[in-house]
Formats: sequence, structure tokens, C-alpha cells
Amino acid sequence: MQQTSSTEATVIKLTFDIAPVAQARPRATRFGKGIRLYDPKPVRTYKDQLWLAARTAYEGDPLEGPLKVTARFYRPIQTSESKKRHRLKATGAIRPTKKPDLDNYIKSTLDGLNGVLWGDDNQIVELNTKKYYSDKPRVEIEVEELKLKLTKQ
Repeated sequence: MQQTSSTEATVIKLTFDIAPVAQARPRATRFGKGIRLYDPKPVRTYKDQLWLAARTAYEGDPLEGPLKVTARFYRPIQTSESKKRHRLKATGAIRPTKKPDLDNYIKSTLDGLNGVLWGDDNQIVELNTKKYYSDKPRVEIEVEELKLKLTKQ
């Protein structure tokens, strides 16, 4: 019988000073006899910026195997807020419950990091995400490579 147990894992922690952009529905255009789907420009720009920033910050090869990802999204605080509400949002006492949805932030971000931190986001087997307000919009990513070691018993 074989039993699996964890061994040391590679962990990557990166902060991107880029305001998160949610994945929007793809746009379509006619292409010959077919239809071509593409991301709206703000989403494409975000993914490109994220990919380039990750490529600059992380010089290693994409991680392989199963991954655990923690992502925190810090969206800008609206300028129309009162000082009191601004302070509450900045300290995390008030969290974003309006659109865009957290899952749309996740989709655009994970897609944007394909080929840099991991080969494909289908390698992610565990995901922990949070959405906050901040005066410094950014995306924080932590990726842990889950290595398994086979042992005989």
C-alpha cells in the first residue's frame, strides 16, 4: 500500500500595483465564415500588464503540478465617499459587496498569469481569494507548489 505525504513546497509571493479588472463577457466578430471571440480592450490590457509584470518579477520557469493559490484584490475607493466611509473602507471595516464579482476578478487574473507562474490555471487545485477596498489598488498573489512524496508502508 502507498501513502502520500507533503514535502517542501515552492512558494511565490508577488504584488502587482495594477488595479484589478474583472473578466467581462467575450466580444464576437465575424471572421471569414466563422465567428472570432475576443476579450474587451480593458480586460486584454489588464491581462497583458499582469503578464508583463509577472514576467519581470518572476524569472523562474512556470510551476508544475498541483498548486494552491491565494489572491487578494484591492479595488479603488470611490472618490465620492465621505471621509468617514472612506476611512472605513480603507481599514477593511467595509468590504466590497457590489459588482464586479470576485469570481470575475479571479478569472481575468488567473488567465493573465498563465505561462508565467504556471503553465495553465487548470493546475490550481486550491484557491483562497478576498476582495478589499484600498487607496493603493493592487493584486497580491501567493502560489504554493503542492509536491507529494510517495512512501511505502
